[in-house]
Amino acid sequence: MIVRLPPPEWAPHQAMWIGFPSDPELWLDDLGPAQAEVAELARALHANGRGEEIRLVAANESAAEVASQLAPFASVLPEPFGDVWLRDTGPIVTGSRAERWAQGFGFNGWGGKYDLPGDDSIGERLATTAELPYAKAGWVLEGGAIEGDGTGTVLTTEQCLLNPNRNPDLGRQEIGELLARDLGFERVVWLGDGLLNDHTDGHVDNLARFVAPGRVALPVAGADDPNAAVYADAAARLRAAGLEVVPLPSPGRVERGGEIIPASYMNFLIGNAAVVVPIYGATNDEAAVRVVQQLFPDRLAIGLSADHILTGGGSFHCISQQIPA
Repeated sequence: MIVRLPPPEWAPHQAMWIGFPSDPELWLDDLGPAQAEVAELARALHANGRGEEIRLVAANESAAEVASQLAPFASVLPEPFGDVWLRDTGPIVTGSRAERWAQGFGFNGWGGKYDLPGDDSIGERLATTAELPYAKAGWVLEGGAIEGDGTGTVLTTEQCLLNPNRNPDLGRQEIGELLARDLGFERVVWLGDGLLNDHTDGHVDNLARFVAPGRVALPVAGADDPNAAVYADAAARLRAAGLEVVPLPSPGRVERGGEIIPASYMNFLIGNAAVVVPIYGATNDEAAVRVVQQLFPDRLAIGLSADHILTGGGSFHCISQQIPA
């Protein structure tokens, strides 16, 4: 099989898979509100038909019925899974219009933290529903751990991809070779740590995002920001790699239940017609959405609350995976 780079997220999409919160035992009192937040995300991306086809993935028939009621414009796929984080458990669709396939990887519950039935097989099943050939690589990789710009450069963090709880026998060189073999990436830019208290061990999609080839959006620390040192280190590494750093406000210190959460505007999701930014009721919410609008003038930047989705540990980018056109 000839490896071609996955298109960057801003390239046209055929459709978007979005995980729909389904398990009352996992989500407790947040289940209904989280479902409503996901429906609002889907509505923004669909944009009354101007965006992309939305495929909501629900783990059981009860959740599928709710999804159909909240988002009648979307396709609903009842497919068992452990939880909604399809950026990590779903396949990465790559290739060209003439030959596309779904590339899967090993999944071990983010280093053994959350081993839930169905998460290790949902990628292949989604590929089947999309009638895409499926290939699975024999090493552990979550989609949220990498960020490409379509030119062969990929960002990741040492905290995640060099973590012994993923691939203990693989070092920096071996992982670079595997990223080249399986996804066509020619250059790996290694950042250091991810955000404080990020249970994914520092996924890059919560820290730094490509907004154009060679241009990376990165938070600027505010007052009392628990991730100030992380942002400064990432900026230095990106500039040393010859990449342009575009500053985006940080929400700063955000707490829920007395605990600092890994709140970031970087978990925005780029659709065909809209870019949806998670907001937190923080001082910089509106400023962050304005900057994202400037970065994507051909799309509408929309800020939406993800407070209830966040109780599960992620946000809009984490629960989605695009199918490129």
